[in-house]
Amino acid sequence: MRGRFFTTSVALLLGLVLVSQARLSHAQAFGVELHNMLMPASGGMAGTSIAQPQDVLSAIHGNPATIAQFEGTQFSFSGGWIEPTLNLAHTGNNVIPGVTPFSGKSEAEGVAPANIGVTQDFRALGFPVTAGIGLFSASGAGLSFRDVPESNGTTALFQVLQITSGVGLEVTDNLSAGASIMLGNATLDGPFNGLTGAATDYALRGNVGLSYRLGCHTRLGTYYQTEQRFNFDDAVRLQIGTAPITYDLVADIDLGLPDNIGFGIANDALCDGRLLLAVDVLFKQWDNTALFAPLYDNQWIFQFGGQYKLNERIRLRAGYAYADNITDPAPSVSAGGVMPPGGEDAIQYVQALFPAINEHRITFGAGIRDMLPGVDFDLLVGGMFEAEQAYGTFTSTSLESYWVSGGFTWRFGRGSCRRLPAPDDWGCACDSPCGCF
Repeated sequence: MRGRFFTTSVALLLGLVLVSQARLSHAQAFGVELHNMLMPASGGMAGTSIAQPQDVLSAIHGNPATIAQFEGTQFSFSGGWIEPTLNLAHTGNNVIPGVTPFSGKSEAEGVAPANIGVTQDFRALGFPVTAGIGLFSASGAGLSFRDVPESNGTTALFQVLQITSGVGLEVTDNLSAGASIMLGNATLDGPFNGLTGAATDYALRGNVGLSYRLGCHTRLGTYYQTEQRFNFDDAVRLQIGTAPITYDLVADIDLGLPDNIGFGIANDALCDGRLLLAVDVLFKQWDNTALFAPLYDNQWIFQFGGQYKLNERIRLRAGYAYADNITDPAPSVSAGGVMPPGGEDAIQYVQALFPAINEHRITFGAGIRDMLPGVDFDLLVGGMFEAEQAYGTFTSTSLESYWVSGGFTWRFGRGSCRRLPAPDDWGCACDSPCGCF
């Protein structure tokens, strides 16, 4: 019966992943990247997970060194809903060819993101290694004003479905190292105002990290993630010039996700070990990326999260994240290898299609260990508060977003020492003087 339920759950989740890629509507947390803000446990702590993630999905998708913290066989999936509200106003009259003054709300629907992952440790074979693989809704942003004739069909869509494989190795009792590789399948529609169609591409991304246990109650973590570069062939057709002298330009669009540097610390010394506090710092180098370099400045992100063990089974979580408003006040006249008609005004219009203006986010979450034998459940809610931004003389936008997400985790076999009713061969009274983490 349990095996049938497990198989059915996997099938339903894979369907949810495919549905979630149908239309993403400004689901981003930081620029266009989600990071771990929607993971079932860490998401309730504002995504803090670089030093001591609370779910396997956050370890696989974040700092690969922390994969080594998970023993036995653990399988997890999560799904949720993000509801954004984006309003755009433009007062220019053919400053951008074909676009006249309008104001409206994006008609793009909300999104149901999904993530799935599994880890397996090899300590039974004498190797202090845990491997993990997962499928993630990694990035997404989009809007649609096709129902507004004055917008000349303004639309933008960017989404990435990421397959990640990683390994965490216990180098010593306190030090772990890890590496992962990501294969991203991306779709882009827009964002330049012309004849566009959805174009696809794939690209690789690497990630290396370290995790260190400092005493019995503190963990440190750091990682470096490389840029991910996409090239969308023949993604846009622009009409340049005015009658009677005009010509068409068919262009590729280059787009990159930034290289990221992260550092985190977690401590559970307070309240007799019941209170876990975590802080993550991220630095996103948007200036190194194609398309987004003219739109965004580099970004600092500060995440603060806490988890309180109400008892052996119930966890309560809360978090706050601050991210810079990274709107570039002086964009260039080209982006992604394309110089659209309208010059700087056109690039500022594109900035408004991918707003990264929300500075404040809060999250709340809860978790139940062994809701069923060997099965955990986690739930979270969160939101980005409304922010407004003017882009040059003619364009302005406002954006807010709220989300809810939940996930299940199955823990199989020995080494899964958090399973309360079932003994295992590893045992929770491990050799460390600090006890079992």
